[in-house]
Amino acid sequence: MKVTVKLIIQNRQAAVELVPSASSMVIRELKEPVRDRKKGPKNVKHNGNLTIDQVIEIAKVMRPRSMARDFAGTVKEILGTCHSVGCTVNDMAPREVCKKIDAGEIDIPKLK
Repeated sequence: MKVTVKLIIQNRQAAVELVPSASSMVIRELKEPVRDRKKGPKNVKHNGNLTIDQVIEIAKVMRPRSMARDFAGTVKEILGTCHSVGCTVNDMAPREVCKKIDAGEIDIPKLK
């Protein structure tokens, strides 16, 4: 898995800071093992289940790097990541949860 690293250089001293990606945060919330490239199981299916509250917490962390205009759009970005990882949200497919957010059935809190 590719990760983004932030280099902070101050007085010719470099400090490395890891910037977590959305997919790694989703897999961490699933409490499933990450895929090891050298040994271990190959083609791990992440078929766990997340709650909408866990998705909202991930979206709060990812909000500064999101391209969405409002917070509901950021939550939908994380739901798209859940779809690509292969997990479900509230025992539903992530696309169904996106449709319910658009219809107003699931309330997403407002953030600034």
